[in-house]
Amino acid sequence: MSGHSKWHSIKHKKGAIDAKRGKMFSRLIKELTVAARGGGDPAGNARLRKAMDDAKAMNMPKDTMMNAVKRGTGEIAGAAIEDITYEGYGPSGVAVFIEAQTDNRTRTVAEIRHIFSKNGGNLGENGSVAWMFQKQGMILIDHSAVEEDRIMELAIEAGAEDVAGDGESWEVVTAPEDFNTVLDAIKAAGIEPLSSEVVMRPTNSVQVSGAAAQQVLRLMEALEDHDDVASVAANFDIPAEDMQAAG
Repeated sequence: MSGHSKWHSIKHKKGAIDAKRGKMFSRLIKELTVAARGGGDPAGNARLRKAMDDAKAMNMPKDTMMNAVKRGTGEIAGAAIEDITYEGYGPSGVAVFIEAQTDNRTRTVAEIRHIFSKNGGNLGENGSVAWMFQKQGMILIDHSAVEEDRIMELAIEAGAEDVAGDGESWEVVTAPEDFNTVLDAIKAAGIEPLSSEVVMRPTNSVQVSGAAAQQVLRLMEALEDHDDVASVAANFDIPAEDMQAAG
């Protein structure tokens, strides 16, 4: 399992995601709005379907969810929100790929650049690190929720590319086009994932430990905490004890 996957697994177990419920609502509203531009019917729009499922899982009020969708389809007026990506390097040469949604590119890029410089990194040009990542579906499941043979059989039969475990979590990896099918199969079996998303996963890794590891994790926290950031991928491999020490 990749270091970044371990990081997210630990955060979910500590409840760090739930503690940021307000930020999650804001990000989900942006995602619903942008996703709905591809069509307001979730049956024919996989990205919108996933966003609506995530919103329901967070108990977002139906009116809030549908208003976001209608802003995306143009049925009601709203700020123009667009997808944008940023690339850069963190401490120890860790590659960082950011997916964001913003209504003000100038403001967002300035704030992202400041976060990098404040935490020992630097914002790069488009294409500077994207080649080190591959878009894939990633489904994290608590290790105690299912036996290895069961999750292997279930995931592979549904079309998953790989299943890996680290004693804490199972990581199911899929091609983007197979993500919803595999996720549906897992949920249909009564297994509720810790998290599920289509992300940029690193194809190589950088070993980082000690003080440098803490600096990398501070950068990750700061980026993930930004209101316009939807997801952050990085190719660090940090020992579990250093991650745990970061709290």
